[in-house]
Amino acid sequence: MKSDIEIAQETKELPIKEIAAKVNLKEEDLEPYGYDKAKINWQAINRISKSKKLGKLILVTSISPTPAGEGKSTITIGLGDAINNQLHKNTMIALREPSMGPVFGLKGGATGGGMAQIIPMEDINLHFTGDMHALTAAIDTLAALVDNYIYQDNSLNIDPERILLKRGLDVNDRALRNITVGQGSKFNGIEHKSSFAITVANELMAIVANELMAILCLATDIDDLKVRIGDMLVGYTKDDQPVYVKQLGFQGAIAALLSNALKPNLVQTLEHTPALVHGGPFANIAHGANSVMATNLALHLSDYVLTEAGFGSDLGGQKFMDFVSKHLDKQPDAAVVVATVRALKYQALRDTKHLDEENLTALKAGFKNLERHMNNMRSYNVPVVVLINQFASDAEAELDLLKKLIEEQNIPAEVVAYHDEGSKGGIEAAQTVIDLANSNKANIVSTYDEDDDVKNKIEKVATKIYHASGVKYTEKANKQIDELIKLGKEKLPVIIAKTQYSFSDDKKQLGAPTDFKLHVRGVSLKNGARFIVVTTGHVLDMPGLPKHPAALDIDVDNNGKISGLF
Repeated sequence: MKSDIEIAQETKELPIKEIAAKVNLKEEDLEPYGYDKAKINWQAINRISKSKKLGKLILVTSISPTPAGEGKSTITIGLGDAINNQLHKNTMIALREPSMGPVFGLKGGATGGGMAQIIPMEDINLHFTGDMHALTAAIDTLAALVDNYIYQDNSLNIDPERILLKRGLDVNDRALRNITVGQGSKFNGIEHKSSFAITVANELMAIVANELMAILCLATDIDDLKVRIGDMLVGYTKDDQPVYVKQLGFQGAIAALLSNALKPNLVQTLEHTPALVHGGPFANIAHGANSVMATNLALHLSDYVLTEAGFGSDLGGQKFMDFVSKHLDKQPDAAVVVATVRALKYQALRDTKHLDEENLTALKAGFKNLERHMNNMRSYNVPVVVLINQFASDAEAELDLLKKLIEEQNIPAEVVAYHDEGSKGGIEAAQTVIDLANSNKANIVSTYDEDDDVKNKIEKVATKIYHASGVKYTEKANKQIDELIKLGKEKLPVIIAKTQYSFSDDKKQLGAPTDFKLHVRGVSLKNGARFIVVTTGHVLDMPGLPKHPAALDIDVDNNGKISGLF
């Protein structure tokens, strides 16, 4: 089969105005970025948001990621194409924007694969419409303004060593994880420790963090954006008083940098299904969903909306159901869990060497991981279906066994081949998903109550979703929780930062571990985003590059044609 980029570049794109017309958007509703992509303008956003129409919302999540591959984005896109082009239902897809760091690093892009992709894949994976660059500029401008405030007069007496803002860069650069700024004479500023986080992760780290990506994805308009930026906690004074951005007056300038990036981006799939691609927080260290504005617009414009939560049900799935969905105009009507035979065998074998060989014993042992994920989603009282992403190496006996094991749990399952066949690779699966979404059986229940304090929320997620036996807190985490209580913020929702490879905080514990403790290293207030980040185990917010980065395979010719992007 041809590479993803070859398939994408050989596809004839429709003019973006024709894609817009499929969901009753007019040409004057768009701000075109060339021939094949556009932002939706504010006049259209304001008009559409008042519409009473709301389509069905279908959430796609996954088993725990492995080196064997799962293909969640591919399934989301293929399923959207199948509902749109095979079942002839008015459908939109809402996805996150890729980070350029992983594109040049190890993971690759986030535009699907094979015959189930969003295009133009090169643009989306690289500069796109400039949203990530605007976000990077906003992050670094805010950090510079705060440092300048301290340098000039610092009338609030901010402690330079207690600034909670990281700088940002959409590049995997381990050398910037810990830095010192202002070195040399006083002319260079006040010397203090700082750090960088990759732009899409600029929402986290236990004590020091920037939350602008989260705010961009949660804000409903520019006024809300400004309020949220103003509410960001900058740091503390030398006498332990909190300082917020609004006290320094920087919220208007930062919102101005983000005002264009706040508008969702319209593109298309290979089969010309409309897709809104906007925002990009990671799900292991952030909330892992595309922007609220994009999903809400899709719900008002179409009858069925496919959206994706990052990584597995324990990360993006849990955060979507317990946090993100409460910001949407409606909650999910159905949930899809993506699984592969190869990935489940890896859960048992812990090695990729023999995944092409039929092994029913390993598949049955690895099924425990899927079983927990699908039951996690069912615990939210939403109809669930499992889509098995078929690989060429899968034996019929393996596919039959996996389908049987799933259906024994009273959850429907379908084998799909969207990667190789496009929308025709799973028509029955699309009908099953539509039937579940139309069943009106979803009645979402949360993992925790809004009035629970931070420890109760953490412990309910740990025990109900991760299946931990309990939670252990470091002395530092307990002190930070005490600080939250002093600020009156201890009842905000929690976003738990955890390895994506395991239900535990130890990436080596594969399958469905039990009898383990969740280790909380720290907590951090994201006052503008209105949640608390809980750091567990060891999670990096600035990845490094591998020995053979993907950048070594990427090139461009004299006609501007890019190659090597997967």
